[in-house]
Amino acid sequence: MCGIVGYTGDKNCVPVLMNGLTALAYRGYDSAGLAVWEGDSLTLRKAKGKIENLKNLLKESPMSGKSGIGHTRWATHGEPSDINAHPHTDTKKTLAIVHNGIIENYLKIKEMLISHGCVFASETDTEVVAQLLGYLYRGNPLEALKQAVSMLEGSFALAILFADDPKTIYCTCKDSPMVLGHGDNESIVASDIPALLEYTRDVCFMQDRQIAVLKQSGIEFYDEFGVSIQKTPTHIDWDVESAKKGNYEHFMMKEICEEPDTFRRTFEQYVSIKDYTLKSDRFPWNTARAKSFDRLTIVSCGTAYHAGMLGKKFIEHMANLRVDVEIASEFRYGDTMLKNGEPFLVISQSGETADTIAALRRAKELGCETMAVCNVTGSTISREAGSVLYTYAGPEIAVAATKSYLAQIIVLYLSALDLAQKRGEMSQEAVTARLKEMSRVPAAMQKILDNKEQIQFFASRSFAVKHVFFIGRGMDYALAMEAALKLKEISYIHSEAYAAGELKHGTIALIEDGSLVVALATQPQLQAKMASNMEEVRVRGAHVLTVTNGPWEGAKGHSHTQWEIEQMDDTLAPLCAIVPMQLLAYYLAVQKGCPVDQPRNLAKSVTVE
Repeated sequence: MCGIVGYTGDKNCVPVLMNGLTALAYRGYDSAGLAVWEGDSLTLRKAKGKIENLKNLLKESPMSGKSGIGHTRWATHGEPSDINAHPHTDTKKTLAIVHNGIIENYLKIKEMLISHGCVFASETDTEVVAQLLGYLYRGNPLEALKQAVSMLEGSFALAILFADDPKTIYCTCKDSPMVLGHGDNESIVASDIPALLEYTRDVCFMQDRQIAVLKQSGIEFYDEFGVSIQKTPTHIDWDVESAKKGNYEHFMMKEICEEPDTFRRTFEQYVSIKDYTLKSDRFPWNTARAKSFDRLTIVSCGTAYHAGMLGKKFIEHMANLRVDVEIASEFRYGDTMLKNGEPFLVISQSGETADTIAALRRAKELGCETMAVCNVTGSTISREAGSVLYTYAGPEIAVAATKSYLAQIIVLYLSALDLAQKRGEMSQEAVTARLKEMSRVPAAMQKILDNKEQIQFFASRSFAVKHVFFIGRGMDYALAMEAALKLKEISYIHSEAYAAGELKHGTIALIEDGSLVVALATQPQLQAKMASNMEEVRVRGAHVLTVTNGPWEGAKGHSHTQWEIEQMDDTLAPLCAIVPMQLLAYYLAVQKGCPVDQPRNLAKSVTVE
């Protein structure tokens, strides 16, 4: 859940490491640090707080060298502090180490090491790994690392710099991502792709317990037994500029504004725009298999779970196929009724979400046909799933997911259409008509973005609100869940999503003067029912904001503010209506002075339980 960067080459490594840490800052962190070989010893600089604090420390006390490792920490063991910040060393400064993940048996190892005279400086599980390596080291870094890895339980990604071999970086991982690349007389390792894009586009992803040895001349790979192995690089075609903020104040606004392009890019990967037909071979089922499905299980976390909820609505409505959606952290520990051969789909932007990976592995053990919706080629989930439906959102830097969520629901919508056609629930003509209308959604999104000032104005008058309730029915309820999450995670305003029909079953007791209720009413067949729900909260003092699919006269009598998206097919409306909800969350957070791109306590990629 934090950032690792390591570099060895012919450049001064400090600017490279700092650029890498800055590129990974979106992942969430509370301290940062570097370890560099300065020619005669390992030198550390560590600072609690933002990377700027580390930059200031480096100005006061510069360092330079040709090899080093860096880290941004998100605290798990020990409070955020200079001492607990990474990198860590063993007592004799034999080595320096950075670590992502959680070592589950660190206390047992720590007790053993203390009994052998080790003195610990921090509260972290990472220092335990450093001290263990120092204890095992007998002049052969690879052998010490092999022994240490065999003793560690839990998740980890490790980058280590040994004082005896200062031009080499040693790496290994388990259930935590590491990506490596070799450039022009330099090798670099990181926990995520953006840190490498400036140096190389051809990268290798490490698998569990593999070991990598990075030198200026190249990278060697070994399995957990120390046997040399070959890895084929994956080419990353992300635009370097797309990982930069440009002229936008925040990455989140940049990424919301990129949604029309994300829509087109993802749409065109699965649809032939010459004749508006689906590229049926892009989907992981043929006609016979699609007809044989009795149930599809979708498992994911957070925003991806909300995408799954909307996917359930799409698939059940269009393909007449039962869909069960579960939260990955609940699924992995609950009883399951999955059967051998059943289709099982996971959704993850990063492809490294720990709970989702665990759910995928459990489904594989049960013999399920596994599939994934994922944004990152070469990620753990994309490697382990039987087949992958890629999204094409490009790098997403802000912690709050926006364009990646959109790409996920586009893929799920197109999957619903493909299943419907192959199962005989929709004709080719009906699918083509739907695809033609779908192709017009990006223009409708752009109209919202071009007129976002009305949302900004609303936010400027509403940012002091204490409670926001999002209500909807059917697809709008699934959309409301994501809208509420966006608001709470970046503005820290208490917000909840409720099925509108459930208000009278207890929730309406929370409504008071000044509450803001956002009524999502994009489904015309349900608007009469929504009108009653809107009136219930309006007469109890709530300010009601309504979002509609085209004009709806009834909204005026039951709400105070109305926003319209361009009229479109009911099933497509959620793909467009999410944009004003994301903008509302963004502008409320800005009005409150919140750190929009890096909300407190949150990380972009949740690689630990």
